[in-house]
Amino acid sequence: MPARKLLAATLLLGLSAPLWAAKRVDLDYRVRFLPETGQAEVRLTLERGEAVRSLDFDLGGAGLYSDFSTAGEWAQESPERGTWRPGEGKASLSYKVRIDQPRKGGTFDARITPDWALLRGDDLVPSARMIRDDKFELVARLQFDLPKGWSGVETGWPKIGKNRFRIDNPARKFDRPTGWILAGKLGSRRAQLGDTDVTVSAPVGEGMRRMDILTLLTFVWPEAQAVFPRDPGKLLIVGAGDPMWRGGLSAPNSIYFHAGRPLVSENGTSSLVHELVHVFSRIRDTDKSDWISEGLAEYYAIELVRRAGGMSEDRYQAIRKKLMKWSRKVDSLRTEDSTGPVTARAVLLLQELDREIRQHTDNQRSLDDVTRGLMRLEKASTKDLVEISENVMGRASEVLDSKLLR
Repeated sequence: MPARKLLAATLLLGLSAPLWAAKRVDLDYRVRFLPETGQAEVRLTLERGEAVRSLDFDLGGAGLYSDFSTAGEWAQESPERGTWRPGEGKASLSYKVRIDQPRKGGTFDARITPDWALLRGDDLVPSARMIRDDKFELVARLQFDLPKGWSGVETGWPKIGKNRFRIDNPARKFDRPTGWILAGKLGSRRAQLGDTDVTVSAPVGEGMRRMDILTLLTFVWPEAQAVFPRDPGKLLIVGAGDPMWRGGLSAPNSIYFHAGRPLVSENGTSSLVHELVHVFSRIRDTDKSDWISEGLAEYYAIELVRRAGGMSEDRYQAIRKKLMKWSRKVDSLRTEDSTGPVTARAVLLLQELDREIRQHTDNQRSLDDVTRGLMRLEKASTKDLVEISENVMGRASEVLDSKLLR
C-alpha cells in the first residue's frame, strides 16, 4: 500500500476507534446513617440496569444486612449469599446494614453513636461476583446523606463534591467503597506529604492526637518514599477512643488507629508506621507465609524511624534484645496468621538477611531491593522471597537456609 493511502487508513482507524469503546454507565452508592436504629441505609443505582447481568453478593452470614428491596430481581439463596439481577433501564437495590460490630472484651471494630459513625466501607457494600456486559464501563460514585448536626464525612477516596466521592479501583472489576469511613461531628487535620493528600480525622472529643500523627508521618515519609516506589494519591487516618478496639488496622487507602495508642510504644516500635508500611507495600502472602507481610511491616516500622534519625544505635540494639527474648520459643515462621512472637522472629531474620545482602554486594543492594521485588507479585510466598533475595545477592543465602522457613 502506498505511504499516503496507508496514512489515510491509519487516520480513519484512529477516528473510528472511540466508536468501539465501552459505554460509560453511572453506578451510584447513596448512604444514609440511622443512629436511632444503629444502621445505615444503602442504595445502589445503575443508570442502565442492562449493563450488569447479575451481582452475587457475599453477605457473610452474620446478619449484618436486611430489608432488601429492588424493582429488579433479588434472590437470597442463604444467609451467606444474595443475587441481584437489575433488569433493563434505571435500576436500584436498597438494603440496611447494622453498623456496630462488637468484639470480645466489650470493644468494637465498627460503631455508630448519635454523634458519629466509624466503619469500613467493605461492610457498607459487600464484595460481589459481577457478570457485566463488556460493552459497558461502570463509573462509581459514593454520596452520603448525614443526620442533622453531623459536620462531614471522610473516606480514602477522592472528593468530588460535598460528602461525595469517586470510587475507582483498577484492580477490581466491581468498584465499591472499600477502606475506612468516618462521619459525624469531626475534627480533621490535613497535609500534603510527597504526592499524597493526608488527612487525620476523629470525632470531636475523642482525644485523637492529630498533629502528633502528622508530625511522625512527616518525619518518616521521605524514608518510606525511598523504599516503596508507590505513593497513594490519598491517605486517611481515622480513630476514636474507648470502646473502639485498641489497635491499628490498615486498608489500601486508609488506616484505623485507636486514639489512646502510643505513636511509638515502650518496646521501641511504631504501630502507626507498621500500618503505613502495609499501605505503601500492599504485599499479600500465600502458602503459610504471613510472616513476610507482617515481618516486613514490623521491620520497616523500626528501620524507617531509625533511618529518619529517630533512633540511636543503643536503642536499636535494645529493641533487638527484646525481639530475641519475645521470640526465643519460635521454631517456625510458616503460618497463615503471624503471631507477635513469630513476627518478632521474622524481623530478626530480615535484619540478618539485610546484612548478608549488603555484605555480598559491597553495600550496593539491600533488603529494600527484595521488598520492591515482592511488591510486584500478586501474592508472595516464602519460595518467592528466597528466589528474589538470591537473585538480588547473586548467590545462595545462608540466612534463608534455615529450619524456620521449612
